[in-house]
Amino acid sequence: MLVGKPVVLVIDIQKGAFFAPPPGGRLPLLPDFAERFHRARTVVDAARRNNVPVIFFQEAHRPNLVDFGRELDGTEDIHCVEGDPGTPLATEEMGILPDDYVIKKRRYSCFFGTELEILLKGLGADTLILTGGFTDVCVHYTFVDAHQHDYYCRVVEDCVSGSSPEAHAASLRAMEYLQAGALRTAEEIIEGLDAAAS
Repeated sequence: MLVGKPVVLVIDIQKGAFFAPPPGGRLPLLPDFAERFHRARTVVDAARRNNVPVIFFQEAHRPNLVDFGRELDGTEDIHCVEGDPGTPLATEEMGILPDDYVIKKRRYSCFFGTELEILLKGLGADTLILTGGFTDVCVHYTFVDAHQHDYYCRVVEDCVSGSSPEAHAASLRAMEYLQAGALRTAEEIIEGLDAAAS
């Protein structure tokens, strides 16, 4: 399950994930959205316990919207704007420490226009463990890029949440299609991290 050196990616678990969804919101989010992200903290804690690196990602856009590109052409409206209360990382909820690896990204994939590839090479990463959201957007696109960079990818399926139940399920199937055995539970990943360190 965990080949070589693992690294945990915490994708876009930001303050807004723990706010009550706005009435009449455009996205039919999973009903246990926040619970899934709280569960991701258990994976982060297991990684820390076993000296496995954790990288936190923050989607953030400039207030003048110049870096949204085609992102607003679909269902999503303006989101994750710098200075908005929901945009900062969920530091307390995820237990982010001052010396943690944090990468700000302007687009969906964690690889696109970021320093991720350099950091992963420096860490000697082989297996990437993905948590966060959305399953069907940033997690999925990051998974595909990681797959094409020849990383082993594991998606913690009960620690990711999608823009809708249907999109969430479809993306999980698509990622499993690319790498058989990619879908894992938090319990499996935590047991694997503990076992690898013993």
